[in-house]
Amino acid sequence: MKPHVEEALRSLRLADRDIRAFEVLKNDSRIHLSMTCFHAQQAVEKSLKAVLFLNQVEFERTHDLVKLAQLLRDQGITLPVSDDQLRKLNPFAVTLRYDDLEIEGITREEAASLVMVVRRWAENQAAAAEE
Repeated sequence: MKPHVEEALRSLRLADRDIRAFEVLKNDSRIHLSMTCFHAQQAVEKSLKAVLFLNQVEFERTHDLVKLAQLLRDQGITLPVSDDQLRKLNPFAVTLRYDDLEIEGITREEAASLVMVVRRWAENQAAAAEE
């Protein structure tokens, strides 16, 4: 298997770890939204990076989902979600883990939908690359 495909599949496996954590936390009302959505953000980030690896697109270290999406669009790749949707998860990467700010803008259900849509899309991209 080509190294860039192996790296993409590794990124998807790591995304799946975050998805499992997110799924456990999202159903527990005692867990703050910032902790729950951190894992949603991470799952989406790793899924986007998997597609970047598949397409051999170099990128700098970032947690900014919109920047990652733009890199994909620059390659002519259409994403299944909008920048506005991705922006809702961006604060959970770093800011809200180290601050006690309350933020509205995304529900656990919206985050779950976003995670699943992006993860399935990335998996389909990987399957096509393996063919």
